[in-house]
Amino acid sequence: MSIKNKINRLKSHINLEKAPEKMEKPQLKIPSSSKMDIPFIDVWEKAGFKPYYTDEDYCLIREVSFPIETKYGKYLFKDFKYAVESWNNSDANHPLSSKGFNAEELFFFDTETTGLGGGTGNTIFLLGYASLVGDQLVLKQHILPNPGSEVPFYKSFVENVNYSNMVTYNGKAFDWPQVKTRHTMIREHVPKLPLFGHFDLYHAARRMWKHKLERLKLSIVEKEILEIERVDDIPGYLAPMIYFDFVERKNPEGMLGIIKHNEKDILSLVTLYTHLSFQLLSVKSGRTPKETYEVGRWYSYIGEEKEAEKIFSEIANGKNIESIKAKHALAFQAKKRKDWQTAIEFWEEVSEIGDRDLQFDACVELAKIYEHKLKNIDRAISNAEKANLLSVDLKNKKIQEAIEKRMDRLRRKWN
Repeated sequence: MSIKNKINRLKSHINLEKAPEKMEKPQLKIPSSSKMDIPFIDVWEKAGFKPYYTDEDYCLIREVSFPIETKYGKYLFKDFKYAVESWNNSDANHPLSSKGFNAEELFFFDTETTGLGGGTGNTIFLLGYASLVGDQLVLKQHILPNPGSEVPFYKSFVENVNYSNMVTYNGKAFDWPQVKTRHTMIREHVPKLPLFGHFDLYHAARRMWKHKLERLKLSIVEKEILEIERVDDIPGYLAPMIYFDFVERKNPEGMLGIIKHNEKDILSLVTLYTHLSFQLLSVKSGRTPKETYEVGRWYSYIGEEKEAEKIFSEIANGKNIESIKAKHALAFQAKKRKDWQTAIEFWEEVSEIGDRDLQFDACVELAKIYEHKLKNIDRAISNAEKANLLSVDLKNKKIQEAIEKRMDRLRRKWN
């Protein structure tokens, strides 16, 4: 039976509402077979894998290189190097900044596991990562040939990962905690895990594109944002069942598809980090107005007010909703530095052309400035009255009560 037919047969037995069944805690058994008795070694070698031995146990390691001129989606791999250089030439402080590092010090990391849950019942059976080495992007993958071979599996990994920062997709919540859990179980037999900085691109993608994408799976971000189209890719949810089949039969036929899937995940991380960096640094960005607004909002959120103001100013001259939101944000920036006149100019425009929520917020802010800073009670009252009318449309009782209290106070001052 072909692997394609086998996968189709397996699909009918999968309940997509549940995580794959957990494996029992593996026992560290050392095979009694000799180093030459690796099942299907010819198939593994043809696929680029070599054995890694510890005593009489082993795992399998593959290394493949891609020229730096290789294009994957929107970018060449050498664009990643340029992205890191751009961070180093920028004064912007950002969680995704690789300032102070060179491109070779970052590695892109992804795993394949026997389940989606946490804890000791979930086993990692594939560790994959890639980094720049000279004019090549070098990708390595470690395969766990059976659940009892975690010592060579993790030992070989720790010996190879001499980097400063890892880049993952949801790795802070899943991949790296799983690695630490499994490593703890065999820590007496393997070196300590190194410490890394960590760029988790899932959170960046969510901040940038949650307005555009219903789901933020890496495969969806690839297709909709990075111009990467997967062909004949094995779905990730089939990985556990294919691995269990491999452990039982030793035939790597199905595993080769999972290995290719993992490879694509890792290469996509390189392209995604490049794209996010260019978006944040305004380099080759091709940003939409909405993306530009989100970039500005992100800088504002982390306290990079100068960078946020520069980004918001790029789109503040238009009449679309993103431009109006940018004006609103710039008004707050002016308020923080006590530039009342600039804040008034922006908020007066927002109060005329924004949506109901923005108009209301702008009128409230104008009323505050006129009352407390400029002592112009007449203008404060007129803006409060407009906010009161808008609050009816907002249908929020607490907001209405608050604005009515403001109006009462202003009328007492005026009288």
